[in-house]
This record gives sequence, structure tokens and C-alpha cells, in this order.
Amino acid sequence: MAHILSAVAWPYANGPRHLGHVAGFGVPSDVFSRYMRMAGHEVLMVSGTDEHGTPILIQADKEGTTARELADRNNRIIVEELAALGCSYDLFTRTTTANHYAVAQELFRQVHANGYMVERTTRGAISPSTGRTLPDRYIEGTCPYCGYAEARGDQCDSCGNQLDPTELIEPRSRINGETPQFVETQHFFLDLPALADALAAWLDEREASGTWRPNVIRFSRNILQDIKPRAMTRDIDWGIPVPLEGWEDQPTKRLYVWFDAVIGYLSASIEWARRLGEPERWREWWNDPEALSYYFMGKDNITFHSQIWPAELLGYAGRGERGGEPGAYGDLTLPTEVVSSEFLTMEGKQFSSSRGVVIYLRDVLERYQVDALRYFICAAGPENSDSDFTWREFVSRTNGELVAGWGNLVNRTASMIAKSFGEIPAPGERTDVDEALLATVRAGFDTVGGLIARHRQRQAVGEAMRVVGEVNKYVTDTAPFKLKGEDERERLATVLHTAAQAVWCCNTLLAPFLPHSANAVHRTLGGDGDLMPMPRVVEVEDLDDGHPYPIITGEYSTTPPWAFTDVPVGAPVAKPTPIFTKLDDSVVEEELARLRGEDA
Repeated sequence: MAHILSAVAWPYANGPRHLGHVAGFGVPSDVFSRYMRMAGHEVLMVSGTDEHGTPILIQADKEGTTARELADRNNRIIVEELAALGCSYDLFTRTTTANHYAVAQELFRQVHANGYMVERTTRGAISPSTGRTLPDRYIEGTCPYCGYAEARGDQCDSCGNQLDPTELIEPRSRINGETPQFVETQHFFLDLPALADALAAWLDEREASGTWRPNVIRFSRNILQDIKPRAMTRDIDWGIPVPLEGWEDQPTKRLYVWFDAVIGYLSASIEWARRLGEPERWREWWNDPEALSYYFMGKDNITFHSQIWPAELLGYAGRGERGGEPGAYGDLTLPTEVVSSEFLTMEGKQFSSSRGVVIYLRDVLERYQVDALRYFICAAGPENSDSDFTWREFVSRTNGELVAGWGNLVNRTASMIAKSFGEIPAPGERTDVDEALLATVRAGFDTVGGLIARHRQRQAVGEAMRVVGEVNKYVTDTAPFKLKGEDERERLATVLHTAAQAVWCCNTLLAPFLPHSANAVHRTLGGDGDLMPMPRVVEVEDLDDGHPYPIITGEYSTTPPWAFTDVPVGAPVAKPTPIFTKLDDSVVEEELARLRGEDA
């Protein structure tokens, strides 16, 4: 048994999530976490809404509200969306808690005390029309290294180089297109060059493990080649105060949103332990060198998880060229793996809320089964390369694989058992054909589990569905519906028990991917209650200042084992209702019409 931290990217609280977001961090992290719990590990799955930074202020201004009111509203929307998706967080919280402020400030103070946070005069970008600071990510221009025309002010997604907005050729504001004005200002910089050797050694170790996706390790190596100090404070009045004398009372100096957001993985773990009533319990995942940690995100966030966050952790522990010592939290474990997905596009175009190329998660969940969406993301998502969400493929996979494949197998097996016995029958003597099928199902646990553990979820769900196909073939070949004579009754019982046993175990194989329908299949075959525990939304108060907010949490100790378990002989089986809903072909044109802004 291992302690496994499942650290899930923090969705930004400027609005609801679209499918591109959850394809990168939401479903992959949940499949992994659910499997690891089933495999017997101690999993801590944490995240929350990221609520600081200029984009929140800009959106709040547009809507005529305050940054806190906007964050409160969107935090609740995102919490409800991710809970409905079935994401089994131990704690999904937010970055505006007093607990998070305290943890972020502790890390800043110790990194500074160890000499890795240095003060510099720099040139910051200001919007000429508003006088407000423009964050690096809200400035675009041409990359000075590769010529990519849409490089951001913090990095170029084409060549991977870390950038400063002043380096961009013909910089422009993404908000209104104006040319930013650069003015002198004082800021603290994380001295990445002083941590470069330690970062390189860590990446060497990770590359040697052979577990990282090639695109992630390659990108991480690339940004290490041109490492430079990076500003960790901003000229803004919405965020965490800089916890140093002479700075903390300055109303317009705050910690960089990306400095504090990644600290959320630690602060959420600490909040979880405090809410549990065991305030030091988080250390089992953060101070134990044997503990494993996996960080889930889209590829645009690799820099912050394979460079900035590890550098913060190394600086906090005093493991750079200037030495130093750990603060109160001790020597914190570095990421075991940065699990970054590529991008999901929408009908061949990049997701863009402003251009109307978007489908929001909440809209899909209102109109379609949750597990139909989860299945599409697992089977066709952007794991190692960009992938495209099309309504035609969504309908095709739902009908052809979920309904006609898995759903049909469950329904016809349960229907035959209900008609012939009314309960799971006891088997007679099995034939070689029966034993061969059960051997195939048993082997599926090692194969599918091994693929999930290595973040090969497309292959994993494909292998699980291959086993489903073998069970379907068995039912067709043995033709239990033709065994009608009294002298064939024992054989009928054996075939239907074998089919039920196989379906029972296939449901376990598919449960991490399809937790909602796993519960329905479980009950269809006479199981009690739910097979897979589900998350719940709980209204809480801030542990330190009393501000109310919702969290996602859950009790997952009843998660079933990842193993071949016996179907319960004698469990009642009634005539089933379909597990999955077949979609009409008209769905495609209806959804495309919505995308075009037409009445559906």
C-alpha cells in the first residue's frame, strides 16, 4: 500500500468549465484516483477553484460586481459541475480561504529566508486605458525565438521558451488589443537559476523512471535550457499580501496568482486534515519520501508544474545552490509525475468562449448521461495528442459501444436470468469454454489496472471493452436462449452464471471510468446499494474566518477491491431497464445548430 497524492489542476473561477477543461484534468484524475483506491492505496485527491489575479478583476468589472462576489458565484458553479461529473475529491476547496493565505505566505517567507526570492526593479505591463496591470498571460505577440505569432507574455506554446512580455515583438493586450505600456516597478523574483541544478537532477531522476509522457519530459527539458528568474509578485489589489515587513501593508502588491495557485495542493491537503480533526495527517503524503504524487492538467500548465512548483518546493527546503533549511512544513515531496494531457478541440476548432466555439460541461450534463461523456473522454480524449470532440462521434460511441456493446450485454444477461431463474443461479460443472471466458476476465484486471496506473487510459478502457466483447461472443456462442429442455436446465444455469460472473467483473473493470452506471449495473445483478462511492457537495465555513462556501468531499472507504470477486448466487434479478440511453441521430444537427447560435 502506498500513499498517493492525486493533485488535480485548479480551475480558474472566471466562469463555468467547458469540455476542453475537464478532458485535461477532470476525468483522467478521477479514473486514476478511483482505480488506486480500488487497488488498496491511500489516496488523497485535492483541488479547488483558483480565484486570484487580474482576469477575475476584469470579469468582475464587466459584470458590475466585486472580485469576491464573482469568485463566490463561480466557485459554487464549478463545485456543482465537478460533483455531478462524479469527480471523487477528498477535498475540493478554493484559494481565497484564510488557510490557503497562511500556507502560501509560509512558503514565500521561507523561500525568501533561504535566499531564493530576490527583489528587483523590473518593467511591468500596464493597460493605457485603465491603468491596471496586465498579467503576462493577457499579453500576446510574436515569439522572438521561433516567430510564433500568438506567443504569450509568460511562455511560447510553440517552442516552449519562457518569456517576458517585454521580449515579445509587437505585444498587444488580449483584452482590448491595445499596446501595453511598460513602467518600472519593484517585485520579488523566484531565482530559478540558483535552483537549476536541483531542478535538472530531479528531472534526470524522473526521466530515468521512464514513466513520464514523452511530450511532458521533452517540454520540461526545453524550458530548463533557458531558465531565468521569474516574478512572483504583481501590482494588483486582489490576491495574497506579500508577507514581509514594508510589503504586507502595500495595497497594490500581491503574490503572483500562479505562485499561490500551485501551493493550493499543499494548502488543500492541510485543510482536509484540519477538517478531519487530524491536523498533521497531511504529512503522510507530503513528508514521506516513499509517498507518490501525480499532478493532472492540460499541456498549457506544464511550466508551472514541472518548473515553478518544484522550484518553490526546492527553495522552501533549501536545496538550491545557496543552501538553506526547510520551514515548519518540513522537506516536502516533489512531484512523482506531471500527467499532462494535450488539447481537446471542438468540431475541428480550438475551444473559445468569446468566439462561441464552446460546449459547457453543465449543458452536456443536463442533456446527456454523465457516463456517456466520461466514456468519450476516456476512449477518445487528448491523452498523448490533440483530439477532436464532434457530436457525430459522441453519438456514434454512445450508441455503438456503450448501448450496443456494454449496455446490451448487461440487459440481455439480466433478462435471461430474470426470465429463467429470477435470481443468480448456482453453476453446474463448467466446460473449457466457460473456463476460458473466466480466465480472460481474470486477466483483464492486471492488464487494465496496469494501463490505468501508467496513465494509458485510452488503452485501458479499450482493453476493458475488448473483454466485454469476449463476453458478448460467449453469450452468442453458447446460446442460452436455446437451452429450453429440463435436461438442459443445469447447463442453462451454468452458462447464465458464467455470463453473470463475467458481467459482474467487467463492471468492476469499467467502474473507474463509468462510476454512475457501475452502480446501476451492480443493482441490476442483485447487488446491494452502490458499488462506487460518489462525491457530495457540503456547505462549510472557513476554518479561520467563518466565510461560507461549498466543498466537494466524500467517504470512499467502501470502494470495492480491484479483483475478481464472486457474483452473489441467489441474489434476485428482475427484468432490467436499459443502463444507457440510445441517442437519436438528430442530436448531431441539433447540437451543431446550438453551436452556430441557432434555435435547436
